[in-house]
This record gives sequence, C-alpha cells and structure tokens, in this order.
Amino acid sequence: MKTIEKYVFGSFLSAFTLAFLVLSFVLTVALMVEIIGYVLDGLPGDVVWHFALVSFPETMQWTIPIGLLVASVLVFSRLSADSEIAAMRACGVSLLSVMRWPMAFAALCSVLCMYVNNEIVPRGHEVRRSLRDRISVDTGLELLEAGRVIDDFPNAKLYFDRKEGNWLHDLCVWDYSGKVPRLITATRAMVTKEGTDVVLDLRDMTIDPLDEDHRQMGHAARFSYRVENAIKQSKRHRKEKDMRFSEISGKIESLKAEVAEATAKCRAYEGGDKEAKAKLDKGRRGLRRSLSDIRTEFQRRWVFAMASVCFVLVGIPLGIRAQRRESSIGMAISLAVALGYNLVVILMLSLSKNYHVHPECLIWLPVAACLALASYLIPKNL
Repeated sequence: MKTIEKYVFGSFLSAFTLAFLVLSFVLTVALMVEIIGYVLDGLPGDVVWHFALVSFPETMQWTIPIGLLVASVLVFSRLSADSEIAAMRACGVSLLSVMRWPMAFAALCSVLCMYVNNEIVPRGHEVRRSLRDRISVDTGLELLEAGRVIDDFPNAKLYFDRKEGNWLHDLCVWDYSGKVPRLITATRAMVTKEGTDVVLDLRDMTIDPLDEDHRQMGHAARFSYRVENAIKQSKRHRKEKDMRFSEISGKIESLKAEVAEATAKCRAYEGGDKEAKAKLDKGRRGLRRSLSDIRTEFQRRWVFAMASVCFVLVGIPLGIRAQRRESSIGMAISLAVALGYNLVVILMLSLSKNYHVHPECLIWLPVAACLALASYLIPKNL
C-alpha cells in the first residue's frame, strides 16, 4: 500500500468507525431501554443476555452501509476542499487507486452484512417472537402485565386491572376449553404455577354460563380455575423473517414446485369443469403470492448487503463534487442517498405479494441506480 493510499484509507477507517459507533448508539437506545425494563422486571440474566446477543447485531444491517456512506462523503469532500484531490491528480495518482482500499473494505463489509442478514437477523426475529414464551417458562408468572388482554395461554384469555405480588385484582377470564365459551370474573385471584399449569384461586367470582347443560350464571365465594399447559413453551408458526439462508432457500424451491404442480392441474381443466378450475386457479394465485413474498424477502437481504459497496461507489464521487468544508453538506448528501435507497426497498416490500410486477426483481432498482450513477460520476473525477 502506497503512502497516499494508506493516508486516505486511514482517514476513511477513522471516519467510518466514528460514524458506525454514533449510528449504533442511536439505533440501540430503544433496545437498551427495553433490555433494562426486562432486567428491572426480574428476567433471568441468561435470557436477557441471549436477547441482547441476537438483537444488537441486527443494527449492523443499517449502521455498516450508512457508516460507509458517511465516511466516503465526508473524507473525500474534505480532500477535495483542501485541494488534496487536485494535488493527487497533478502527481499522476489516479482516483481509482485511491478508491481501491475503501472499495475492498466495503466488499468485506458486504460479505459480513450478507451473513448478518441471512443468519443473525432471522435468529433475532425468532427470539423476540418467542421471548414471551421463554419468559413464561423461565420466570413463571412474574411478568404478567396489568391492563392488557393476555392471549398467550391455550383456550383462555386473561385481563386484570392491577397486580400486587401474585394477587390479580378485577380479573376477567374468557374460557374456551369447553363447547360453550364462558366468561369468568373475580374481584381478586391468587395466581400460582403447578408444572406447566396456571392455577387461579378466584375470590368472589361469577361464571356465565356454568356449562353447556346449565346456561345460567353461577356465583361462588371461592373457586379454583386451572389453565392446563398454560406456560408450556409453544411452537410458533415461523415467518419468512425467521428463516435463515438454507431454510428460506428450501422454502422457495418447495413453493416453486407447488406452483408448478398447481399450474399443471389448472391446465388439465382447460375446457372442463369451470368451478373446479376456478378453485384450482385461486389456490395457484395464493401460492404465487406466497412465493413472491418469500422471494422478495430473500432478495431484500442481498440488496441491503450490497448497500455497502453501492454507498461507497456513489459516496466518493459525490463527496469530491461537493467541494465544501462544512460537514453538514456531506451529511445531507448521505441522508438523501440512504433515504432514497431504503425507500425503494420499502416500496417493493409493500408490493411483495403482487407477483404480477415481480417485486423480487424491482427491489434491485436502487442497486442498479447506484451503479449507474457511479459509472457516470467516477469517470468525471478521474
């Protein structure tokens, strides 16, 4: 590495590190507040640590590309403003040689983002979705929240106004365990755990109806109500965002096979039973929407990973053309590029089920736009 390249790359790394740390702090403030709340509520340390371990790296899918963009614009804007770019050209130093090491670092960051987006982020989504179940298993009933309907239990929903220790006040239970739904109310109830069951010792309770044979309301000064397997860790339906690289790839291939099979069945009914063909066609459209949705999610991960390279390619020539010392200009340019890039991705995600427009292909538009802009700007600054 030549001296001038080492000088530029060192400035680039310093600016990137500072931007990365600032952005990481901003994006993790809300996460820190949530984690501190769990700690204060008595959540076990290993659960909090697991949650933090998979949640903090998720911010890297945003902070790394934007940090690279900010560093590119600010460093090369300063070099241009100090006439150092002009001095490099006078000495026969090509802009491409100066860009080489920042681009290599950006490519390395893209590889890291690919891993984060395909392995760490899906794991974080899954952990957060199952956190409530894990809390129930690890800490029992300590974190039941007052003032909201708790619908995590099988065949029952709970609501209570306030909580004092294990006493729940002004309790309502919607019981769906029998053939007839029942509403159970109590002025207060002692809640305990027996294995995976939740036991409510109800005081001054009413139940309406008593059962399917007795439709009248019942009253009792004390009654024991049990919710079976209430805190047994449940299996949640896994969404596309919960799937890692191998899983989402396999899901795509499976859906493609199902779409092909449904298409063949529809063709077999050409000129035949119209009602049967309509049902098959409806099912095929549903499969195609699911396939388009999961394909778009899969491509989103790669587009976000490619942002690192795209932002450096665009940020360097834009920084040179800014020719201003004020960092506010560089920040404005960085904000505009990052905002435009992410807005297109969000727009395509909103159209993910509309398979007619192929959102899984259109989501690459910001990458194509950045490459086209870079191919126009870089030659002008050589």
